[in-house]
Amino acid sequence: MAGHPDSKLAALRAQGALHPHPEAVCDPLFDTHAFFDRRDLVQVKYEMLRRARVEGQAVGTTAAACGVSRPTFYQAQTAFRDRGLPGLLPQKRGPRHAHKLDDAVMAFVNELRAAESLGARALAQRVQAHFGVTVHPRSLERALRRQEKKRR
Repeated sequence: MAGHPDSKLAALRAQGALHPHPEAVCDPLFDTHAFFDRRDLVQVKYEMLRRARVEGQAVGTTAAACGVSRPTFYQAQTAFRDRGLPGLLPQKRGPRHAHKLDDAVMAFVNELRAAESLGARALAQRVQAHFGVTVHPRSLERALRRQEKKRR
């Protein structure tokens, strides 16, 4: 591997692909060659799936040898089936969109903006009072900017 040995560790950590328990990987394959890196969660998951699918190893045994749970095995299997190797890459955690700012809330915000010149903080307070939903002013600003982009 080119570069400093810790550069891969730093890259895995930055991408969220660092195996949380590399010491739990007891598959002998990861002891045979430097190519196999038990710290690389994507590689470990791929090898786990390959062992089960190609070599016919039992799911529980294979998952345990790779230091992951059976549910993690099945999640990886589904992700790989649906998206291929990119499916094994870690996914961003948390909400994927402004789930609190649905159409009704945004319509209310747009009505308020048309009637009054209110800042994001005041709009967030009005949304809280009207819908009982706590929204960060910055989230409102981003949602309004997305709406403006769509209009253009």
